[in-house]
Amino acid sequence: MTLAELLEHIDQNTDLPALDGDAQATFDKALQGAHRAEVIGEVIRSVVERNACEDPQCELERANVVTPIGPIRLKYMADDAPVEGFRMVENFIRAVDDAFNDEALRRRKEG
Repeated sequence: MTLAELLEHIDQNTDLPALDGDAQATFDKALQGAHRAEVIGEVIRSVVERNACEDPQCELERANVVTPIGPIRLKYMADDAPVEGFRMVENFIRAVDDAFNDEALRRRKEG
């Protein structure tokens, strides 16, 4: 699954504001710290950096998406962190799992 496919899946199947424009605009805004949802932009940026993505067409594996989100999740678990940030990170992780599960099921059906 590419980063673009992942973001599109999350945007279409959740209430998370994963996309900020198209996939390329979202990629650029996340790297610039200008994504409309600061927490989501931070998550996208961490995934991009961990996977050394040069564009939103980079191929991703589930583990390499979830792993870099861990430190962000811990940051938003702190007592003084905004609860909404924690919820967004948790929902993003669930959405990543759903996206990869959907892709795996689709591939099994295609056979």
